[in-house]
Amino acid sequence: MIRDLTDTTTTGISKTLVRLRNEVGAMALGRVLTLVVVVDDTDAGNAIDVANQASRQHPCRIIVVISGDRRGKNRLDAQIRLGGDAGASEIVVLRLYGALANHGPSVVVPLLLPDSPIVAWWPGEAPADVGRDPIGAMAQRRITDAAEHRSPRHMLKKRAATYRPGDTDLAWTRLTRWRGLLAAALDQPPYEPITGAVVSGAPDSPSSDLLAAWLHRRLKVPVHRVSTPRGSGISAVRLERKSGPIDLVRPGDTVATLSQNGQPDRRISLPRRELPECLADELRRLDPDETYEEALLHGLDALQPVRLTAAAAARAGKAPDPAESRRLAARLSRDESAQEASAMISAPPAPEHAETAQVHAATVRKLAGKRTSREKQTAKRRTKVSADGASAGTKTGTTGTSTAPTKSTPTKSTAKKTTAKKTTAKKAAAKKTAGTRKATARKGTARKAMS
Repeated sequence: MIRDLTDTTTTGISKTLVRLRNEVGAMALGRVLTLVVVVDDTDAGNAIDVANQASRQHPCRIIVVISGDRRGKNRLDAQIRLGGDAGASEIVVLRLYGALANHGPSVVVPLLLPDSPIVAWWPGEAPADVGRDPIGAMAQRRITDAAEHRSPRHMLKKRAATYRPGDTDLAWTRLTRWRGLLAAALDQPPYEPITGAVVSGAPDSPSSDLLAAWLHRRLKVPVHRVSTPRGSGISAVRLERKSGPIDLVRPGDTVATLSQNGQPDRRISLPRRELPECLADELRRLDPDETYEEALLHGLDALQPVRLTAAAAARAGKAPDPAESRRLAARLSRDESAQEASAMISAPPAPEHAETAQVHAATVRKLAGKRTSREKQTAKRRTKVSADGASAGTKTGTTGTSTAPTKSTPTKSTAKKTTAKKTTAKKAAAKKTAGTRKATARKGTARKAMS
């Protein structure tokens, strides 16, 4: 539901909000904060869409403040969005004209949610000191984006000079995955100290500068910045250590490779973070970001100046080679595809007279065609080992056959012992029979005498 209000007041906007919520049956408020978006008219549409997507994770009231023509008549136009047009939030778009454009906070205050946090966001160019800005002063969190300025590196220095607890920048939010992967790589053996670091990134990428500043503060080592073409963002990070470097390289926009000594090369999904995801990430916490503060205030000034391009640094062995990383990513992709491929073989049905052996042979040929070069080499080594084992078994069997008759043929002494045992047994049986006959004869004689 969208309702437009022309030449209205904040009181009229509040009453319309209550009436519309009653009409759609949403009288109970479930908003967790108020998000104030300060934007120009040209970027308002995109900013509203981004804020709407971010509000799916954080239901809030979104107040968009757009400064119009300051030379015209004082006027306040508003647009209210509820229900399906606002997702999990309610959106109030304010357009200020004339002298009213200089009094944005006075228009915003009556529309704030009571007893809820306030977050201010500047999607485009923000004031030099957002903490002293009237809207920024009333907010607990102030979100800017240095990448939207003409000179991002200069703007970062301004942010450091005017920093106040609660300030943050989306250039820092875009580093979350990079920082997580580098920290995870350091948790793997060998556990050796880092002696230096190199960050390859575009000169217009404030995220590259913040990443280098963060590494310097955390690792306490010199960090060098290497320049890549404009618009490429962060391309690679190298962490030097005694046993060999740790290289995290993103040659494209979505996939990176991680190489380190003692570990297999890995292909990792590392896409560029979208703006709604970054904004939703910042809305998760309303307390000051101490890690960002440390990197911004104490890490930027200690960075080494940019003196080399990425290509020159790669030739000198000081930075990873993006071309080599592309080849590595392609090889790892082929290996993963071969490992994940199904064992099912697509082939025309065998003729009716085909025998089992023929079908088995055709299947083996099909599978052999799908094997990678590495799998073929492994199969050859296995075949060679099996052949060597079979040869050794044949030799052992031949030797055993020649000695078996000797072991199974009885010797002369054994035959004599066996014959002697048989003779003794026969004599014992004969003696027993003779004794039995004598006893029987005696019994018969005694009976005759008694009779």
